[in-house]
Amino acid sequence: MDKETLEALRKISVATVTMQLLKRGIRNVSMAGVKPLNRPVKPVVGPAYTLRYVPLREDKSAPEVLGRPDYPPRLAIEQAPASSVLVIDGRGRGDIAVVGDILVERLKIRGVAAMVSDGGIRDCAEALKSDLPLYAAGPAAPASIGGHSAADIGTPVACGGVAVFPGDIICADGDGVVVVPQALAAEVARDGLEQERYERFAKMKIKEGRKVPGVYPPNAETKAEYEKWVKKGEPKK
Repeated sequence: MDKETLEALRKISVATVTMQLLKRGIRNVSMAGVKPLNRPVKPVVGPAYTLRYVPLREDKSAPEVLGRPDYPPRLAIEQAPASSVLVIDGRGRGDIAVVGDILVERLKIRGVAAMVSDGGIRDCAEALKSDLPLYAAGPAAPASIGGHSAADIGTPVACGGVAVFPGDIICADGDGVVVVPQALAAEVARDGLEQERYERFAKMKIKEGRKVPGVYPPNAETKAEYEKWVKKGEPKK
């Protein structure tokens, strides 16, 4: 993904992203039950790198399996690219942790942009001290082996009821987490910037006492007024 598109996406809100996707017929993009844990909230934009858990099967979660160098969570922590967002399919189980503070610290040190999961975070207070942006179901004491078996990395996953394909763009802020299909990212960013520019104009008009009909959405008269406002350099009054 080019830097210009990522920078443009960082300038718009998750709410704007969802509207732009809705206009393109993409509706199921907002993760349910995944919330920002940092205070203050740390907005994030970056490509998804995925880790998937499946329901527990004891032979796949034995101590000798967990210690193997090819154990998927270990690979994910060490292979997630810098500036990517590690998206973990925690099966919607907020009562089971998918990572703890040590793994979160390693992600931070490696330059990973954020971690997103519909599972929980173990030793959550300590994990938050790393300052890595964390979006998850919340704190959870049980380790992943309490109910999960690690499946694979770099494959499509489900997170918060949303499909996430590797390379999709994750956008997250105080309103939640949204998945942008990679092929649509550039146009969503472009049109999202224009949407927010018009919304700044519309809010200004509402503050002046104008009624919503004809302003949001705009009628022909308001569109003409908006074009003049843009040509004047977008004055604040």
